[in-house]
Amino acid sequence: MAHMDVLLCEDVENLGQRGQVVRVRVGYGRNYLLPQKLAINATAGNRRMIEEQKRVLAKRENRERQSAQGESDKLNGLELRFARRVGEHGILFGSVTVLDIVEALKAQGYTVERRRVMLKEPIKEVGDYDVVIKLHREVTPTIKVLVRKEGAVEEAAATEVAPVADSTPVEVAANEAPETTETTETAASEEA
Repeated sequence: MAHMDVLLCEDVENLGQRGQVVRVRVGYGRNYLLPQKLAINATAGNRRMIEEQKRVLAKRENRERQSAQGESDKLNGLELRFARRVGEHGILFGSVTVLDIVEALKAQGYTVERRRVMLKEPIKEVGDYDVVIKLHREVTPTIKVLVRKEGAVEEAAATEVAPVADSTPVEVAANEAPETTETTETAASEEA
């Protein structure tokens, strides 16, 4: 089987990274890598061009890594909240998809390509999820995706405030939900 050497101009999954010279099957190289501008032919006649191309790619790589690192510092730990209608057992009607995450990031001023969001399958249950954003092969910030029952976000926030403002014993606070709500309302009016 005939092979050829090519210089990769982009990272190619399961083949190599940008700037590497790799050996591939002739058909794969000529029919896919070269036409898609993912690689250039690495023949003996164009060695000088290859070395120049490697330098150009290394500079571009460095710029992209630094830019991705700056973006990563802002994204890391960012929380995205989604309120969804929920059926039995916390299963969502619909789901939270990569596109939903991209749109939510866009609303907060971050432009991220869909292919950069590492979500294997749509989120279909209420809960907290860590989602990796692959800005660069060496720069992968993690964001938090919080999926809640529609209308339950406000309730959860009120419940979190109640134990702090409530000075009654734990047994009383743990009783029924209406008492906790009253305590929360009282605490809120005292603060006001």
